Amino acid sequence: MTTPRLHEIRRGQLTFDVHDDGPADGETVVLLHGFPEDSSSWTRATPLLHEAGLRTVALDQRGYSPRARPLARAAYRLDFLVQDVLALLDRTGPAHLVGHDWGGNVAWALAAWAPERVRSLTVLSTPHPGALVRSLTRSDQALRSLYAGFFQLPVLPEVLLSRAMPSLLRRSGVPAEDADRYAARMREPGALRAALNWYRALPLARTPVADVTVPTTYVWGSGDQALGRRAAEDTERFVRAPYRFVELDTGHWLPETTPTEVAGAVADRVAAAR
Repeated sequence: MTTPRLHEIRRGQLTFDVHDDGPADGETVVLLHGFPEDSSSWTRATPLLHEAGLRTVALDQRGYSPRARPLARAAYRLDFLVQDVLALLDRTGPAHLVGHDWGGNVAWALAAWAPERVRSLTVLSTPHPGALVRSLTRSDQALRSLYAGFFQLPVLPEVLLSRAMPSLLRRSGVPAEDADRYAARMREPGALRAALNWYRALPLARTPVADVTVPTTYVWGSGDQALGRRAAEDTERFVRAPYRFVELDTGHWLPETTPTEVAGAVADRVAAAR
């Protein structure tokens, strides 16, 4: 039987856009993007995953899907973001989970809280939350994370980012065509506020992210300006399962700039988990 393609999922009054591609009978890899990306951030990596025989299901997450854009910051608590992905897994069944940036944070939490739903985990750039917290007093990570404090302010971040986002993204290493596309998405009604609410909901977190017990690969760029080495190297402390750390000589935007390495790490993790 051919697996029907997913174009959307619904959770309550929210409707999320889904991009389901590759071999219909392949093992399912769920892809979770970061800020201020969307599911198109995986465009360069997905053909390589399809060549490896994998089905890719990329979700436009809460605030990024136009029909799933609540206004209140409380709607962006991590447990709600995880529940969105669990609703997707209700349709696909247990899957191999891949997350970048904020999508990586969601992936760590889901793997910790619902390991039976995750066949394997590959996280790009974002260390385990426990390692990140630990690094705040043991490295320069607190300085690297100052922007997250700025994002807590009302209105001002939207005003500044709406003007400067394309140039800021380019200077941080995002390819120009991607930077322009992401900036255009953020100009949609309510989109930038929704994306920033992921940060603004951080103080509302209720459940800590425990150790992960599923096979895990963590990929980090040594030139990442936001996420430093201490947390990257300490992440292994928070995984109680087969683990691989891949360090790349690049920056933060791994799906866009190193798709071959990303696809290879994912395919290797999937193969090892069989």
